[in-house]
Amino acid sequence: MKVLKFGGTSVGTPESLAFVKKIVESLDEPAVVVVSALGGITDKLIATARLAADSDPAYKSNMREIRERHYSVINSVTLPGKAPETLGVVEPLLNELSSLYDGIALIGSLPAKILDQIVSYGERISSIIVSRMIEGASHLDSLKFIKTERWFNRHIADTPLTDRLIKEAFTNLGKNSTAVCGGFISTDRDTGVTTNLGRGGSDYTAALIAAALDAKCLEIWTDVDGFMTADPRIIPSAEVIDSLSFVESMELCSFGAKVVYPPTIYPVFHKNIPIRILNTFRPHLSGTWITDRQTSSHTDNPSVKGVTSMTNVSLIEMKGEVVENIPEINSRTFNSLAKNGISVLLVSQQSSGSKFSFAVATADLSRAISSLQTEFAPDLEEGSMNDFTSESEMAIIAAVGEGIGGISTIGPRIRHTFQRAGITVKASSHGSSAASQVCVIREERVKEALQLIHEMFFGRMESDI
Repeated sequence: MKVLKFGGTSVGTPESLAFVKKIVESLDEPAVVVVSALGGITDKLIATARLAADSDPAYKSNMREIRERHYSVINSVTLPGKAPETLGVVEPLLNELSSLYDGIALIGSLPAKILDQIVSYGERISSIIVSRMIEGASHLDSLKFIKTERWFNRHIADTPLTDRLIKEAFTNLGKNSTAVCGGFISTDRDTGVTTNLGRGGSDYTAALIAAALDAKCLEIWTDVDGFMTADPRIIPSAEVIDSLSFVESMELCSFGAKVVYPPTIYPVFHKNIPIRILNTFRPHLSGTWITDRQTSSHTDNPSVKGVTSMTNVSLIEMKGEVVENIPEINSRTFNSLAKNGISVLLVSQQSSGSKFSFAVATADLSRAISSLQTEFAPDLEEGSMNDFTSESEMAIIAAVGEGIGGISTIGPRIRHTFQRAGITVKASSHGSSAASQVCVIREERVKEALQLIHEMFFGRMESDI
């Protein structure tokens, strides 16, 4: 049995859905198909909710467009004779959605839990449509088995409960049968209210299902050929990476490669279930395999597999006497940020302990500074710590490959290459594992920096450098 996830571009039009239908119906084994909302619908649902909250009557025309978009797809792709039944199931959901918008307009407010409910309709409806498009497929409601809990003002999957409920929901999946469900959507385990797993959460839904059912493979079908040695929009000569380890793929995702939603990898990694990245529109290509297999080339001859970047980053620097106590500064800083749901992207710490720098998403900068000022208020008052400084408009550049964190020459080579090009490295560090070398530079130089290190490791320099 395998699990296949199709993203928004794969289910965006009748033409793209024809590819999905052909891929799934060609299988000769049981499968679970996880789908995102029709391409662009999630953004439309959110935009319409905001119009309604502003009492802008344009929300009504938006709702008509949402309704007509789904009607058009249903009439184009469902199996012969299935359109009336499908419309009969979808119509009440669209009416519920319309009533929610009317209620928002009436109160002139958009509570977070109502927005969560609104965006769920994308996957709820798309999964119904796809199940009526594939011969012999059945539909299962993800709201019944993907459960979340509150953690620092966020919804995260309650994995043990979700695992049990998935097993129960799919227990009757027969030989060569196909079940279709929506990704991204979930319900709170305690209250039953509609929640979600965040943008990109459809990948995570598929991984949770694959892990619970001990699938032989998780296939992520998207609109790219696989992981590449660099972003092809910046490096046109970038090539598809045939295979990656789980750690390498996690590092690439963590530092900006948007092929897979990062949390996707953890559930299947722990079950040693391979992931395969494939292109819905070019299904004949082999894509990228992600496994735990470690060849001798990983261990004996570590090499860079790919380079990536992350923009909209800010660098925070802390100085003072208290910084010299490395265990204390790490513990207090990370605990303070974690309590506020802030992720640390990179840490740069001098061995002397005189300076401690770390990177966060710029969107989290003000909350990060506020939480640190609260945590270190006594130290700031007594003078054992200076006030925090920060720089925005930064970018992270990462070179990724199993074992390269232990190669002492790679970091200096990268920094020297940047130095010769006049690119200042603001901070540098190993990544979150021994599989990366990472540095922070000004965002305005990120394209040039990527081109330089891609040429360094893969021998192909873009002509516009």
